[in-house]
Amino acid sequence: MSSTSNPAASAYRGRPSLGGRARAFWQRVSEGRQIDDLWTHFVADARASYGFYGRDVDWEQINKLSRWRRPFHVAKEFFWALLLKMTPARRVLLIIGLVLMMFSAFTLRIGNQTFLDIKSETFASAIFVLLLSLELADKVTMKRDLEIAREIQAWLVPSEPPKVEGAAIAFATRPQNSVAGDYYDAFYPDPSSQRLMLAIADVAGKSVPAALLMATLQASLRTIAGEGASVAELVTRLNRYACAHSLDGRRFTTAVIAEYDPASRRIAYVNAGHNLPILRRANGTTETLGQGGLPFGIEATAIYEMGAAQLEPGDVLIFFTDGVVEAFDESGHEFGNQRWLDAIRALPASGAQESLLFLMRRVDEFVGATRQADDITCMVFCSK
Repeated sequence: MSSTSNPAASAYRGRPSLGGRARAFWQRVSEGRQIDDLWTHFVADARASYGFYGRDVDWEQINKLSRWRRPFHVAKEFFWALLLKMTPARRVLLIIGLVLMMFSAFTLRIGNQTFLDIKSETFASAIFVLLLSLELADKVTMKRDLEIAREIQAWLVPSEPPKVEGAAIAFATRPQNSVAGDYYDAFYPDPSSQRLMLAIADVAGKSVPAALLMATLQASLRTIAGEGASVAELVTRLNRYACAHSLDGRRFTTAVIAEYDPASRRIAYVNAGHNLPILRRANGTTETLGQGGLPFGIEATAIYEMGAAQLEPGDVLIFFTDGVVEAFDESGHEFGNQRWLDAIRALPASGAQESLLFLMRRVDEFVGATRQADDITCMVFCSK
């Protein structure tokens, strides 16, 4: 007897099983990440949140309390730190939700009769979901705006290093947030000249305010350098401009501005309060570039001392921001200047890009899965 097809049975067989739907759901939620990876990210998020809210806690006052009173005061301080970061309307909603949750199983009985039986878990849950959706909507909107700002900021720094006679350049930057206050540049102010400008800077602060000041620094540097100004004049004018927009020194900028002459292999520079660039000679010895003065934006009449270094084939010059040496691991230990110096001394004989990857890998191996606490920028200049 021939079998006839059953449309309902065929449709049922075409549907994924319950286990398949569960796996698809988990794949969509977790984006294919393993449990260990998810847990690592959760721990990193938890530590970052603890540090974020912990900044509003008066730890000095709490440490004066007895041991058994400290947990209650810490919980109270964290609650207020969370509450005050919300809008007034959302604060009221959160308090209502907490009250409903506390009295979710409240029952008033007199004798054998029940006069009041409150079951408000559903209402409390609805309020928490509403608050979560409101906060998430704000975050998504802000994230979209920050992504646009990040794209604009990416236009302000070179995507590829310029070609330099007898040398090679590589750079990398990792914003702590979507936008950064770090800045690096390598460009020819006059295309007809071999005069190469190198710059690295770090604006005090993070995120959008620092990024805006970084953009003004980039515009000022490019404009003044395009006028043919010397490094000394360039630094003086940048400092005056920074002082006029530094909010009484609260928004200062550390920087290293340098000029490289390929014909003589000489680099002239000014270090305006920045982390000292490290020059690793071909024989393995190291030097630092520390001549200069105060960060930009502190004192309009500051005087800057010029420095110079003669590069030889095989020398490597590393510029970096403080986010590199201040990166910390899950135990709170800093990477530090000594580890950074040891990594530079251990550089293999290779090109600029390979040297950059080697150094950044050293930092990554130390930090692990710990969330980045500051912008990280590094620029490597190799003399061939």
